[in-house]
Amino acid sequence: MKKRSIGYLVLTMLLSFSVILSACGSSGGGNSANGGSGNGAGSTNSSGNAGNSGDGGNASGDTGSGNSSSTDSGGSGKQVTLSFWTLFDGGDGDNMQAMVDEFNKTHPDIQVKNTKLAWGEYYTKLITAVGNGNGPDVGISHTSRLPDLIDQGVVTELDDTAADAGVDWSTFNQNLLNATIVDGKHYAVPIDTHPFIMFYNTKLLKEAGLLGADGKPVLEQSADGFMTFLKTLKEKLPAKVTPFALSNSNDDPYRFWWALYSQLGGNDLVADDLKTAAVDKEKGIKAAEYIQNLYKQGYIKKNDPDFYKNFQSGTAAIMMTGVWATGTWETTKGLEFGAMPIPKIFDQEATWGDSHTIILPVTKKEDPDKRKAAITFANWIADNGQIWAKAGHIPSKPSVLEKEEYKAMPYRSDYAVVASTVKFNKPSTKNWQIRDNVSFKFLNEVWADKMTPAEAMDKMQEGVQKELND
Repeated sequence: MKKRSIGYLVLTMLLSFSVILSACGSSGGGNSANGGSGNGAGSTNSSGNAGNSGDGGNASGDTGSGNSSSTDSGGSGKQVTLSFWTLFDGGDGDNMQAMVDEFNKTHPDIQVKNTKLAWGEYYTKLITAVGNGNGPDVGISHTSRLPDLIDQGVVTELDDTAADAGVDWSTFNQNLLNATIVDGKHYAVPIDTHPFIMFYNTKLLKEAGLLGADGKPVLEQSADGFMTFLKTLKEKLPAKVTPFALSNSNDDPYRFWWALYSQLGGNDLVADDLKTAAVDKEKGIKAAEYIQNLYKQGYIKKNDPDFYKNFQSGTAAIMMTGVWATGTWETTKGLEFGAMPIPKIFDQEATWGDSHTIILPVTKKEDPDKRKAAITFANWIADNGQIWAKAGHIPSKPSVLEKEEYKAMPYRSDYAVVASTVKFNKPSTKNWQIRDNVSFKFLNEVWADKMTPAEAMDKMQEGVQKELND
């Protein structure tokens, strides 16, 4: 992958971030219950404060290099201080701070200083700070954003440092790990995945006769089976109940389409050369037609102003969104629900998902001791994913799933298997632009019945190519 200069990067990102950034955890339907959680889920605009990116120790920009804030290296037996930039707030922010505090407590030779940046500003500030030589020692990246950061020369390779620190890559879920490998090199330490799953109201399913003795939905895993399931919900439940709560535009319908497209075996929208559009038209049409029919049949409420609220208030039988909603639902008084992977509607298990990863940005002066300390910290975060899972995320290490603390948390184990069936995009630097400017745009027209799925796929093929050419 050819890397571009930081100067070029800053100009490009300042001009485009208002279009391509996605608000973490946004439902796409105006719901704020899970906003800002850092899940790379919805769409928002950046505030564009790139010029005040600051340094590794202070993102407000009033001190010197983040690297100068550290003390001596761990290799010399003295304390290493690491600046860590994150984009988490709400429950995610609290959980990450708790993990940092615990790491600092148990690693007196390494001290991590967590600087929380606003999600909408994070990537712009990170890129600008690295370009100015004032970036942090450690940062966060979504897997979907990693190719662009690599291309722009913002992040560093990890293989030599990982080997020195004794990081065992085989301990990670290989599906999640492989998505962070570009040109055969490791660029990030995955700490989770936050995929698209299904939630269901157990009380309503029981009322409709669709809840088994095990507390799970009675649902045939097939295209016809899921349609029959929704048809029964509509027939058996009061008219005020929505069978399937889903937004009418943008994020979650797109995620559902990507999941079904992937279940059909659809290839990435970008070819292996990362230069050519490769929309699998027939599979794209089939996935879009299936979802469009759910709207037409009235299984999904049209013009639902807030589909999160619809489910949260107990007036929707099922909904599909990211795992980050788990924490919201379990703190909602009176809501009886369950969680599971989305059904296997077509040929194979697959769903949409992204991951949070820890990266080591380019620094003004490379310090081997700080890098070793940084990847030690990253690996520790992954090893202790049971804390991070409190917000609903699936830990990146299978060993965490066996910890009693993880097993004791409700719901999580019911969908943890999804980590191995997330279908990631190819490492294109244009993934977010393609999603926001192309996929959302034309699929929204399909859901509104203003464009046929066939027309949408043709438009998407043209649109993807245009983004790749720009």
